[in-house]
Amino acid sequence: QVQLVESGGGLVQAGGSLRLSCAASGSIFSINAINAMGWYRQAPGKQRELVADITITSGGITNYADSVKGRFTISRDNAKKTVNLKMDSLKPEDTAVYYCYAGSRIRADAYWGQGTQVTVSS
Repeated sequence: QVQLVESGGGLVQAGGSLRLSCAASGSIFSINAINAMGWYRQAPGKQRELVADITITSGGITNYADSVKGRFTISRDNAKKTVNLKMDSLKPEDTAVYYCYAGSRIRADAYWGQGTQVTVSS
């Protein structure tokens, strides 16, 4: 099993920046099976959507939602099993609960964090 612990988030004015971090912990076998990590978000009344993710085992290939390209940057620290999301030029429409996830080679379902609230005021 893998546990994901998120940090960061909070309240910021439009145009500001925030940084989210997600650390994975668990058995060595399960940790080493993680092949991608990233972030989804869910705003009130909307479906959960992918924000950004990055591969862990294949050169750190990144993928971003069109709505955040050029404003958000995802990075990883393989040694610490951590993924970070730097969010710049935040907009009120970025307001949501942000969830960290980790995909695994050995199970169909991803692991999920508890979620962290990001609120952008106008």
